[in-house]
Amino acid sequence: MKPRLFPLQKSLSYLILSHINIPLRFKHSNHLPVTSHFISKCFSSVSITQESLFKDSLLNSKVRERLEGLITRHSALSKELDNQSSKIIDPDVLASKSKELSDLSSIIVPYQEMRKVQCELIEIDKMINESSDDEDFKKLMQEEYEEIIDKLNHLEQSVVSALIPKDSADQGNAVLEIRAGSGGDEAALFAADILNMYERYAFLRKWKFERLSIVEESAIGAIKEATTLISGKGVFGNMRYESGVHRVQRVPVTDSAGRVHTSTVTVAILPQPTEADVNIRENDLRIDYYRASGKGGQHVNKTSSAVRITHIPTGCVVAIQDERSQPKNKAKALQILRARLYDMERNKLHQERSEKRRQQVVGTGDRSEKIRTYNFAQNRVTDHRINLTLHELDNVLNGESLQIIFDGLKVYYQSEALQNELH
Repeated sequence: MKPRLFPLQKSLSYLILSHINIPLRFKHSNHLPVTSHFISKCFSSVSITQESLFKDSLLNSKVRERLEGLITRHSALSKELDNQSSKIIDPDVLASKSKELSDLSSIIVPYQEMRKVQCELIEIDKMINESSDDEDFKKLMQEEYEEIIDKLNHLEQSVVSALIPKDSADQGNAVLEIRAGSGGDEAALFAADILNMYERYAFLRKWKFERLSIVEESAIGAIKEATTLISGKGVFGNMRYESGVHRVQRVPVTDSAGRVHTSTVTVAILPQPTEADVNIRENDLRIDYYRASGKGGQHVNKTSSAVRITHIPTGCVVAIQDERSQPKNKAKALQILRARLYDMERNKLHQERSEKRRQQVVGTGDRSEKIRTYNFAQNRVTDHRINLTLHELDNVLNGESLQIIFDGLKVYYQSEALQNELH
């Protein structure tokens, strides 16, 4: 049965088990949801225990040890605040401790609920094993079993998300940049396909998709590069792992011999900053105005509406000529420049933290990294970072199946971040 993209609460474990060719390294490295282990145990003669339920869980023994410590701290802090409720204390101290208690609650409440649901699962497992000859009863229990598994997966994700440090940019908008890479006109045509893919996905999510700048290529329907702004709740957090090299393998319409060509497109997802996030000094900018070129009718080469802004300290350059209005082009250019500078600063801080921790990060989402292949002949899309393969190319390109990929990536990178937090 083909899963639907919405509602987004669709069981992540079901989607992953239905579509991913699970790599060996995932099966033994706590990167998958707990479901694969549960399903294998469900109708076996071996009874499951609460400890065995964590076998394929992200919540390994080190994480659970930390969680138990947080439960102890939560209990002590709660009692402390209760005892001080009738006393006069510093408002700042009260606010600080209340916030800490709230933060701890967001972690331990779903964890404690998860442990309770695990006990329910063990009871159902016992009932299944004790009724091995009653097939009707087994089917009935299977439905309840799968519902509990689904609930456990969501609870586990809630715990993991709460444990990982929050990125304030995750809930905000994102600037999407697409550039045709190697492959000539075919790469430019595929860049247009990728642009349309994200636009359709944004439409399904009810996000606003604004094309800030499009540089067209000579081929009909092809683009050399594009910059867009995607606005909505959680855009950057959902799409942040799309940065990298996207590869297409297909027969170009211009190739009469029917040979498969390989072309590439580079994608960058940048968080949209506010003016407060990035302070750009006027003295650091060189702004050039020139006449627009290319398509545009009588307006082209008549006025100096095109704008090129150079950030002198970094050498970052943004050129916009899409609008007929010079102020509008300047505003767009500054918006894109601000996003690029913000991204550069975030990457710098990330590298510094990584160096301090001496992290061994696998698949960082670096833009020089080949992250995904779209093979038209095989109707296949493969994300190389998690070895996820979907044989539904059209559904990916029309945005409907992108969420499956995004969810798989989220599980993988959350597990990496969780392990890094423990070191």
